[in-house]
Amino acid sequence: MVSSSSFWSGKRVLLTGHTGFKGAWATLMLTTLGAHVTGFALPAEDEENLFDLTDCATSIESHIGDLRDPSAVSATVQAAKPDIVLHMAAQALVRRSYAEPLLTWQTNVDGTLNLLEALKPLPSPPVVLVVTTDKVYRNDETGRPFKETDPLGGHDPYSASKAACEILTESWRLSFAERYGIKIATARAGNVIGGGDFSEDRIVPDIWRAVRGGYKLELRNPEATRPWQHVLDCLFGYLLYIEALAQNPNVPPALNFGPAGGNPPTVREIAERILNAVSSSSRWAISGQPGPREMLKLNLDTNLARTSIGWADHLTEERLVDWTAEWYRAYAEGADMRAFTLEQINTFLTIANRNQ
Repeated sequence: MVSSSSFWSGKRVLLTGHTGFKGAWATLMLTTLGAHVTGFALPAEDEENLFDLTDCATSIESHIGDLRDPSAVSATVQAAKPDIVLHMAAQALVRRSYAEPLLTWQTNVDGTLNLLEALKPLPSPPVVLVVTTDKVYRNDETGRPFKETDPLGGHDPYSASKAACEILTESWRLSFAERYGIKIATARAGNVIGGGDFSEDRIVPDIWRAVRGGYKLELRNPEATRPWQHVLDCLFGYLLYIEALAQNPNVPPALNFGPAGGNPPTVREIAERILNAVSSSSRWAISGQPGPREMLKLNLDTNLARTSIGWADHLTEERLVDWTAEWYRAYAEGADMRAFTLEQINTFLTIANRNQ
């Protein structure tokens, strides 16, 4: 299966979370494929952010609002009349979820329900993909790759709220989807990296700030493992999944997206690779600051996505690091970052469609 403009051209897409890191990449990828995008999200949090650096707002209908406000969600849905809903908006940071558990639960669970309920009155039922996380599984810290059939759980408020979002979406699908003609599924993605991420508590932005500020990078859990993947590989999986949902009634209702293989690199390994790619003089140290508990081992089994919808990751190993480092180097050199980001997207689409 190939994600192409023949499917996406002219499609009305409601994209939640469009002002975030993944959301901005998704905005540009969707518009490149010819979709008409309506975005719904809070304002971009960081003064320095990919959404503004790439002038995303000029390409779409951008609505600034809060998922916790059902009237704002409903008004946007009615204005967009989407063929497709890609729901990525969330409170997505583990450490922040400890500080703001109420906000996290309300956004990730109540906000998702507000969105799904707003779809019921639409005259033409959309295809819906709800994005959750690789952290929805009950993590026994063995490092074994989680399959879609494994039990859901979550220790921290973020992970638990996303597991609850999975349960909510499944309940809504079984209770209402057939009645309203809506096709709905969930995507569980690994840790994504790529250019243009400036968020707090994420490895690549932390590296970028350390290099630019001339100080030593601090790592909280250097031996923790995560299923790292490039943001474009992840988003390409979402698009393929949506195409499959639209065309095939037998597509699984949940899929994992992450790198192939059973031995994901550690935080230390990925940090050292990116540090070496962007600066020859930067080094790291273990953070001395205590923090809330974070899972040390995390891995995904992504065979079902590969066999059921024909997805594959293309920016692996050296490419994963190189493409990320190239973006930040271009940014540091004052390049036109909209043009550079679009160039990476077009190059990726060429590679992915050639290899599918």
